[in-house]
Amino acid sequence: MKISTVKDEREKRVAITPETTKKYVSLGFEVIIPKSIGDSAGFSCEEYVAAGATIHKKKSIPDADLYLCVKPSLKEELKLPSGSYLVAMLTPPRNQKVLEQMIKNGINLCALEKIPRISRAQSMDVLSSQANVAGYRAVLEALVEYRRVVPLLMTAAGTIRPAKVLVLGAGIAGLQAIATAKRLGAVVHAFDVRAAAKEQVESLGASFIEVEEQCDGETTGGYAREMDENYQKRQAEKLLQVIRKMDIVITTAQIPGKPAPKLIIKDMVDAMPAGAVIVDMSTETGGNCELSEEDKVIKVGEVSIIGYSDLAARVAQDASQLFARNVFNFVSLMIKGGKIDISDEIVKSTLVEI
Repeated sequence: MKISTVKDEREKRVAITPETTKKYVSLGFEVIIPKSIGDSAGFSCEEYVAAGATIHKKKSIPDADLYLCVKPSLKEELKLPSGSYLVAMLTPPRNQKVLEQMIKNGINLCALEKIPRISRAQSMDVLSSQANVAGYRAVLEALVEYRRVVPLLMTAAGTIRPAKVLVLGAGIAGLQAIATAKRLGAVVHAFDVRAAAKEQVESLGASFIEVEEQCDGETTGGYAREMDENYQKRQAEKLLQVIRKMDIVITTAQIPGKPAPKLIIKDMVDAMPAGAVIVDMSTETGGNCELSEEDKVIKVGEVSIIGYSDLAARVAQDASQLFARNVFNFVSLMIKGGKIDISDEIVKSTLVEI
């Protein structure tokens, strides 16, 4: 069984690290790594070779049975061998036509973002591991644009008040953003439509923003669901009251399989203080702020809006370590007796079909 990956110049993370290479080799697999694939994540060819990998020095895609990637560029189909498997974050709704063509060409596709949220699959949950890193990085990106210090400073020259931070969405990315902002000394507030999020937010020392007559917006799978029009109206009114006092706003809200909910409208941005910063972590699925632009930093008056979709990749080495371990646990599940076996319910759930 040969395992490899596909080089993508726009993706800094890798799905196979020297650490997991050693694990694959110990299980009897041949690992073939394209030359310089790990450079952007801080892994050298020498480290891969020392772990037991073979370096593929040609520009062509190595011949393999199983290809492990993070998020390959799918503007056009990947020319992989018929019968091979591609395991990666594939965003099926966004890349439907290309993925359909690859399936027609005999390529089997496993979309890692479709891994179910069950206890047995926690060690394979790439969305959670990458969201954790992205939530941390989102706070750091905000500070690059923010023109003031974050913590309370009491000096002989006077006192500087701490920054006020609002996090919209208290999932894994949001909770990490809350924790990071608190560690830096900010006064942190958070909002989520899920009632269970209140306890989690307050356990991190942040204040929970509640909408009057708040109802539970949690699905059976633990995700946020789309709220009705009446709730959205009350939510917008509440957020306008809160956002106008905030220095930094970080949005993380997502609804599985649907565009990101629009939580911040232009009126809210216009009401924010001069020098305020918004980090929209959901631009890849349309954005939580109606003004944000994917992979850009824009100015609206005196407010900066950051729309980077590659926040986890901006901490490429650690993000790769976590992602590669998730993938190894997944691959270990789908390989039985030296052959690929897709009978397990977790593996089945990731298969992309026409």
